[in-house]
Amino acid sequence: MERLKVNLCGIGIDNPVIPASGTFGFGYEFAQLYDINILGTFSFKGTTKDPRFGNHTPRIAECTAGMINAVGLQNPGVDSVIKDELPKLKEVFHKPVMANISGFSVDDYAYTCEKLDKQEQVGWLEVNISCPNVHGGGMSFGTDPASAAEVTRAVKAVTSKPVIIKLSPNVTDIAAIAKACEEAGADGISLINTLLGMRIDLKTKRPVIANKMGGFSGPAIFPVALRMVYQAANAVKIPVIGMGGISSAEDVIEMMLAGATAVQVGAANLVDPFACKKIIGDLPRVMDKYSIKNLKDIIGGALNG
Repeated sequence: MERLKVNLCGIGIDNPVIPASGTFGFGYEFAQLYDINILGTFSFKGTTKDPRFGNHTPRIAECTAGMINAVGLQNPGVDSVIKDELPKLKEVFHKPVMANISGFSVDDYAYTCEKLDKQEQVGWLEVNISCPNVHGGGMSFGTDPASAAEVTRAVKAVTSKPVIIKLSPNVTDIAAIAKACEEAGADGISLINTLLGMRIDLKTKRPVIANKMGGFSGPAIFPVALRMVYQAANAVKIPVIGMGGISSAEDVIEMMLAGATAVQVGAANLVDPFACKKIIGDLPRVMDKYSIKNLKDIIGGALNG
């Protein structure tokens, strides 16, 4: 449907709805439930240079209007993703896919991005800078403008496809981080990643998850995500992908008014595997309700309000 189309970093997509990394696997599992080609695209499971087993279990904790996870970037490593996962994906998804990349050093990011940049199926590289910098004392790359810029420059030097930097919300000035990435050459930014949270089991009197703390996501974080998207979109001229607690077509519209060109749906996929399909199907109704002719016309509509 023409009225749902948007342009994301020079690539046209049929609608702005994108399942978020870590909530949609490599796509083919969901393809058994519905035709995933109705999606704008999706961001596949976070991929690192080497295979990772992930954190000890339990890794998931439920909480009011959300969940906490500490999976620990479990993935088979970039070589296996290229050899095994992408060929299976190609059988069921016939659009450019978004590759999500994590790393623990600048060299890690550059290595993995360079490899995935060469893959025909990959349309965008989404670089998750919420990972701990092993050479910088464990502080996340995404909490310091200089570190965020360093990763951005390193990845841009070895790639030709659009680079989207995924930002951490665990900072005091999201606009400064976004601007540093833009100035270093980023083609877009996505935000927010999960907030840091925890739960304690009243019976055992110990943290519920083995990692003690983890990423808090779900509808409860939507207002925080919306605020940060608004601030980032005000600070940069490159496209912004908004995410954090989106679970309805109304949420999509609100996030786009805050400045998002596209949105990612995360925790909702774990509650209802048909969440993205339902949101896309409901968008025309909500657009009609609020007299919106084309989605691309409302991007950033609230920025100057």
